[in-house]
Amino acid sequence: MFSNPFSFDGRIRRLEYGLSLLMYYLYVFMIVITLTSLGLIQGDKSPSNSFTMIVALIPGICFLVAQAAKRCHYRNNSGWWQLIPFYGFWMLFADGNIGDNDYGENPKGLSYDYGDTENDHYDHQNMD
Repeated sequence: MFSNPFSFDGRIRRLEYGLSLLMYYLYVFMIVITLTSLGLIQGDKSPSNSFTMIVALIPGICFLVAQAAKRCHYRNNSGWWQLIPFYGFWMLFADGNIGDNDYGENPKGLSYDYGDTENDHYDHQNMD
């Protein structure tokens, strides 16, 4: 879990995506608390306060976008699908595709079992 968290390649499961969201919100909370306690941001809306906040949040935003792109890949969609409003909720609750897809193999290890196709055909002549 969380191998290459800033990479856009591969697929992740719902649990890892949900934990990624929790980690992002915890990160934002910790950044706000830290910057406030250091006095780097205050109640006023000065440009330096906004710049400090944006610079501090860039790693978290990159992490979250990469994790969401991998979750889109699990559903066999491009990472750009995360820009659709409320698609994040769908990614959090919808199951992914079984088996390999265009973006890699299934992290659950599940795949379709087609069986032995050579011997599993029906004998149409002996069906009475």
